Amino acid sequence: MTSFCFASLVAAQLMAVAPAHAADPAVAVAVAPSFWDPARKLEKPDLGAIKQIRFLTEDDYPPFDFALPDGAIAGFNVDLARAICEELELPCTIQRRRWDTLVAALDENAGDAAIASLAITAEARKKADFTAPYYTTPGRFVVRKDSELPGAAPAALADRTIAVAADSAHEAYLRKFFPASTLATYPTAQLARSALKDGRAHAMFGDAISLAFWLNGADAADCCMFKEGPYSDPNFFGDGVGIAVKKNNIALRRALDYALARVSQKGVYSELYLKYFPVGPY
Repeated sequence: MTSFCFASLVAAQLMAVAPAHAADPAVAVAVAPSFWDPARKLEKPDLGAIKQIRFLTEDDYPPFDFALPDGAIAGFNVDLARAICEELELPCTIQRRRWDTLVAALDENAGDAAIASLAITAEARKKADFTAPYYTTPGRFVVRKDSELPGAAPAALADRTIAVAADSAHEAYLRKFFPASTLATYPTAQLARSALKDGRAHAMFGDAISLAFWLNGADAADCCMFKEGPYSDPNFFGDGVGIAVKKNNIALRRALDYALARVSQKGVYSELYLKYFPVGPY
C-alpha cells in the first residue's frame, strides 16, 4: 500500500509542476493528448435510469490513484471520476478495492464503473464493457542522462542490459523485438527503475505514463531521461485505458462516453492531465 511518506511526496510533486525542467531538452514537457473530436456535436444520452454512479478504483498506482496520509484517495482517475459526475449532474461515490477484484465487483453489482487504469484488451472485453480510451499506455525506454547510447533501437541496445518488470507486457515485448539484449528482470517496475538509476542497467523499459511521473519526481533525482519511442503495439499494450462497466450496461457506458467527451471539450481533461503529468509520457 502507498506509505505516508510516498503520499506526501506525490502531493509535493503535484504542487511543483515542472518549470524547472522547461529549459531542459532532455525532458519532454507534457502536452495533453486528445482522444475526442473537439468539433463533434454531442447529444446528451437519456440518464433517466441512472440514479447514481458507484465508481471503483484502487489506491496503490500513483499518480492515477493513491492514498493520502489522512486515508482519502486521490489521483488522476479519482479527479476524472469526479469531473464526470459533475458533468452528468449525478451523485457519485468512489470506493477503493483491490485491483484484481474490480471486474468481479461489477459482476456482483458491488459497483457500477471501475476507473482504475484498466487496459482495453481482447481478454478484458470478454469480462466487461469499456468506454472509449481516456489515455493510452505505450512503452518507452529511459536511460541515464550520462548515457552514451546512440539510440533505443534493437541494434543500439544489442549486448546491453535492459531493466524491466518481470512477467510484464514490457518484458514480453523486449523478448520478441530485442532478442540480442540482456534482460535484467525485477519483481516490480520500481525496482527496475532503481537498477537504471544506480547504473546496474544501460536502459529501462516500462510504462510511459508511470515513467513520466517518475522522471519528474524526487525519487529519480534528475538521473534519467526518455530515449526515443513511444512504442504502442496494441498486441502488447492494448488499445488504451477505459472505464469498465458490467457487460451490456449500455446506458451507463454511453453516459460515461458522453461525459468524457464533454470534459475534454471544456478543457477539464487537459487541466487534470497537466496537473498529474508535467513531464510528457508521449
